[in-house]
Amino acid sequence: MTSSSTKTLDLQALDTLTGGAFTAPTSGERAQRIRDWLAGQPTPEQLQDVFKELSGRDKGAARPVREKLDEIKRAKGQEAIAAEWAQKAEALLAQSKLNIADALAWQRDAAKAGAPLSREPLAGFKAQLAERVKGIEDLQHRAQVHREAAVLLAQRFEVLSTKGWKDAQGAEESLRGDVTHWQQQADEIAQDANWSSLDAKFAPQLEASRAQLLVVSDAFHGALAQAQSAAGDPAAPLPPVPVWADELRAARGEAVAPKAAPAKPARPPVDPAVRATAQAAVQAALTKLEQETAEGHGKASAGAAAALRGVLKEHGKLVESELEARVHAALVAAGELEGWQRWSADKVREDLVTKAEGLLKRPEGQALGGRKMQETLRALRDQWKQADQGGVPNHALWKRFDEACNEAHKVVEAWLEKVRADAAEHRAHRLALIEEVKAWAEAHADAADLKAHNRALHQFADRWRDAGHVGEKMFAELQPQWNEAFGAARAPFEAAQKASVERRQAMIAEAVELGAQPMLRIDAVKALQQRWQHEAQSVPLDRRHEQKMWDAFRAPIDEAFNRKTAEREKVSSAMSEHDRNVLVASKALEAANATGDAQKIRAAIQQLEAAMRGEKISTPAPAPAVTSHANTAQDAPPAVAAAAAEAEFAESASLAPAPGEVEEPGASAPAAAHNLVAPEGSADAAAQGDVGETAAEVAPGPAAPPPAPPKPVVAMRRADDRPGGARKAEPAPAGRGGRPGDRRDSRGPGGRPDRAGGFGERGDRGAPRFEDRGPRLGDAAFRAQRDAVEHAQAALRKLAAQAHGEALTQLLGAWEKRDGAGVPSVQEFGRAVSPAVRGAWSQAVSAPPAGSASDALLRLEIAAEVPTPAEHVDARRALQLQLLTKRNDPAPAQTWGQDAAKVLSSGHDAATARRLQNVLKTLLKG
Repeated sequence: MTSSSTKTLDLQALDTLTGGAFTAPTSGERAQRIRDWLAGQPTPEQLQDVFKELSGRDKGAARPVREKLDEIKRAKGQEAIAAEWAQKAEALLAQSKLNIADALAWQRDAAKAGAPLSREPLAGFKAQLAERVKGIEDLQHRAQVHREAAVLLAQRFEVLSTKGWKDAQGAEESLRGDVTHWQQQADEIAQDANWSSLDAKFAPQLEASRAQLLVVSDAFHGALAQAQSAAGDPAAPLPPVPVWADELRAARGEAVAPKAAPAKPARPPVDPAVRATAQAAVQAALTKLEQETAEGHGKASAGAAAALRGVLKEHGKLVESELEARVHAALVAAGELEGWQRWSADKVREDLVTKAEGLLKRPEGQALGGRKMQETLRALRDQWKQADQGGVPNHALWKRFDEACNEAHKVVEAWLEKVRADAAEHRAHRLALIEEVKAWAEAHADAADLKAHNRALHQFADRWRDAGHVGEKMFAELQPQWNEAFGAARAPFEAAQKASVERRQAMIAEAVELGAQPMLRIDAVKALQQRWQHEAQSVPLDRRHEQKMWDAFRAPIDEAFNRKTAEREKVSSAMSEHDRNVLVASKALEAANATGDAQKIRAAIQQLEAAMRGEKISTPAPAPAVTSHANTAQDAPPAVAAAAAEAEFAESASLAPAPGEVEEPGASAPAAAHNLVAPEGSADAAAQGDVGETAAEVAPGPAAPPPAPPKPVVAMRRADDRPGGARKAEPAPAGRGGRPGDRRDSRGPGGRPDRAGGFGERGDRGAPRFEDRGPRLGDAAFRAQRDAVEHAQAALRKLAAQAHGEALTQLLGAWEKRDGAGVPSVQEFGRAVSPAVRGAWSQAVSAPPAGSASDALLRLEIAAEVPTPAEHVDARRALQLQLLTKRNDPAPAQTWGQDAAKVLSSGHDAATARRLQNVLKTLLKG
């Protein structure tokens, strides 16, 4: 087989060569046989012939062959690149003087050219260059350290010259050895193979340090030898070291006179014009330097400093002392700025190296993701470029920085691979979803349930939105296909919506016609509304569009109803006398509510009820303040006193009449107002005395009953359409049978007090269907009386709660003092406490302490359903189990009055009083 394009290919030979890949029946089998053939490592010529023939027949099966050819091409290209860069590396290594920048540039440029640095021979050359660069950098560091060591040795000589010559003599041998060792190390550094690769400045610096150190050492040893000879021979000359010379003079006994400082010679007079010229030249150069230093320009400040030094050489002797001080300060600042720029650039690079190395050393759970790592690496490299622009390059730091960035970039590469795999998966998922939408659209072209159809469309849209991220190019390719498939699936639903909108527009037109008619037809409005509701439930629309159409539909109907209401209000705008009376009574009730007097509030409620029934209201004279329960009925007017007495008796009674025994208001109201008799056993002696006095006062002149209002003719009954109006009548529940011996004179069959005349109670449920409720009220009067009654009921509840609390406090105080007279009256306790119970409590408090209150307290807590202290919980459980065995005994809820008397007959202590207070607080409310 040859690669000549003119030679006819033998398909049979190629099929035999590939193992039957050309005659395989399916594409999958052809691809499998091609992969098996490629595993045998065929020659490039065979690969080229097979690819030419197979690419026109099956591109999928030819793809592995093409990839194999591409791999061979890449391998050949990389071999050529590797050979080229290997030659460059050999040339660099063969040089006697290697530049570090050239070695680092070789590695960077080879990586950019795509050379395989991880494979031999480039991997070996890379390691050799790195080792050579490291040796050069280490040698540079050693040379700098050796220079500093020479300076330190010279300083030791200087320090010893300031001390006594005997101290210097003792340290002479050690210093001589250190100098010799320093010279040996300097020779080793100069003989290193990489010495020629160092910068040219290091060799002169090291030689200068050697010469200076030898000069200082020779001078020190010569002066010390002279000091030794002068110490032994008084005639010998003194050493040139002042400290040693003074010490030897003192040893010889010679006087040491301090030397006076020589006087400075006077300067010769200078021409003022010459001095002014010099001052101006130095001032101009100084101003330029100070400006550049203040602005932080390193290079410009260095040039300005050099210019200032040149001016000083020429005019330095003519400058005044103040200007000279400014010049020196400016030169020092410029030198610091120059050194600061070099140091700050390296500091920035070190920070960047630390950040790059710390990218892979983050704490557990805080590792950077692929995208964040990519952005961080890009930002770090940009910052490194900026640092290189402002300072001298540092190749050692660059090497560390580049290695750290390359190591961190592996995370980015793994993330990019994952992103590519996810994008391919998401693309396949979106294509499958498009096909699913197309199939669903064909299957549901004639769907009847439009709500389910719309719901399915929303689900498809959500699945497309959540199908995963793909690239912009891929999304631009898939989006038109999705829009086409989704539009075909949505077409039936949009057609139904269009038809529904047309039908609703027609209903809006009908609503406009109905609203324009002078007589509003309620049946037609209801039928039209039902049609609209059926249409809205069957075909869903966009919420905003549907709301706008609904507002357009209801606007004419609401306008018609508002017009009807306005006409009705015009008719009833003139307030009748009945409404004014109700308003006056309502205001009077609000005023009574403000006083906080229960008797006044109840009297005002009765006045309001009378006003609503159409009766005339007699304005009572202002009554004195209420002082006690005993004189309330005497001080108040007759109507108010009667109402107060009736209310007190109603509260103190243990049972109440049922609504079934309510008499007609017109017949029973006068008698009830002036014939109040307290039920037997329901009040104390003071209350019964008050009743006798009230009866004596009322007996001489009974008041005439008010005339009954004319009963209006009932033409048609309808539900009250006002807010808070009359409710639908409900059948009253049957009352419970009374106990044997109960009084029947003021109670109905249900055992409830007679409150047929009470406002807002349940006594009117048994009234006839078309009872006389008085004339119809206007809206203002109706709302005023409703609010006043609600406020009155709330005030009465608040006053009752306050009365119960005060009565309970008085009872506990009387128990503590064992004072029976301090027990409150029945009226103060309320209807929950009968006179018999109050009497038993008074006797128990008056008697000496006797007995235990533990069981009685537990029964009271069971009756009130309040929690028991933790230390008595077991006793309460035992008592409850005991009560379960006594089925015929009365329950604690029925005997709580006697149980409270047992507690009061026992001794008083704080814990028992607190438990009794918690119990009675609940029981007195019932």
